[in-house]
Amino acid sequence: MEKTARSSMPWLIIASGSLIAMLVFGPRSAMGFFQLPMLHDTGWDRSTFGLAMALQNLCWGLSQPFFGALADKYGTARVLAMSGLLYAAGLLMMAHAEAPIWLHVGGGVLVGMAIGAGSFSVVLSAFARHVTPEQRSMAFGIGTAAGSAGMFLFAPLSQALISTYGWSDSLVYMGIMMLIVPLLAYPLRGNANSGTQGKNQFKQTVAEALKEAFSHTSYVLLAVGFFVCGFQVAFITAHFPAYLGDIGIEARYAVIAMALIGFFNIIGSLAAGVIGQRYSKPYFLALIYVLRSVAVTAFLLLPQSPTSVILFSIVMGLLWLSTVPPTNGLVAIMFGTRHLGLLGGMVFLSHQIGSFLGVWLGGYLYDRLGSYDSVWWFGVALGLFAAVVHWPIKERPIDRGLLVPAE
Repeated sequence: MEKTARSSMPWLIIASGSLIAMLVFGPRSAMGFFQLPMLHDTGWDRSTFGLAMALQNLCWGLSQPFFGALADKYGTARVLAMSGLLYAAGLLMMAHAEAPIWLHVGGGVLVGMAIGAGSFSVVLSAFARHVTPEQRSMAFGIGTAAGSAGMFLFAPLSQALISTYGWSDSLVYMGIMMLIVPLLAYPLRGNANSGTQGKNQFKQTVAEALKEAFSHTSYVLLAVGFFVCGFQVAFITAHFPAYLGDIGIEARYAVIAMALIGFFNIIGSLAAGVIGQRYSKPYFLALIYVLRSVAVTAFLLLPQSPTSVILFSIVMGLLWLSTVPPTNGLVAIMFGTRHLGLLGGMVFLSHQIGSFLGVWLGGYLYDRLGSYDSVWWFGVALGLFAAVVHWPIKERPIDRGLLVPAE
């Protein structure tokens, strides 16, 4: 039975989707490296860059349910192709921004929408349509790990490009790379009715699916908890390189730190896929948030050095995207895969509202207080709150009563 399950995995779909996740999450995870050289050349302050990255996260979140619904109805490949084109346009505009408005439109709005169109809820919903429920957690772990690999690869790549060609040309080169995404999208064609699992779903309109989800306590709690994940990881992604410079750590350790987060993120995502397949997903998520708070507290209170930066990056890497497989897995368990792109996107909207607040608040409070410390400690408190929120979530399908199954 196990051998059959393995052989039936749709590896072409998983490989194509994983490569797309790697490309989509690579450049956005490296944005922090562009902050200081861009601000040095333009004379803008950190609030300006922070607002652009906050807009990116907000537009990512706001657009993701929309793109998820489009993928569910019209096909995943079309939406992913749109992601690559929007990404290329946004990075090119950011590269040639002569005023903050173009940084905000290009690096904020367009790149944010591109990530929304190519994000996990779109890619993983395509995976879910083609794997059995027993394979789902592992497939989600592989896709999430690929996004982590993008972070691992683009941290040193972006820094090398900036050192060699400058920040503006580096953004152009990364924009050209995004044109590969439409070519990889073809194997993921098909909508919510496609795939081996498509006919096992219930007929629902988008409005019915949203009403059902937001009347379900466990779904609402999941969305509230994912807000915290967004706050924590987006703040670190956007501000950690600058923070290390502020505390006197050599710039090369910022590259090492982000690469380590990306590398151990791969391990953490794959492990989360395995753990989520065997143990309680809500309890596992609660544990992740507690461990994040412990890691940040230890990093802030213990002497800060290159060694502590490396240890912190390893721990945070293991905990970084390990929330994604169990979170998306819970949505699929509760509601099935018919509207998974939409409902997963709505949960991720909460994540991105948290991301917007984490990135924007980091820049805003730094410019006024001269320190990131208050944002770090707020993230610690939110982590403990998220652990409490996930504890009562029920890991079971919703009782649909008289809903009609799809033919």
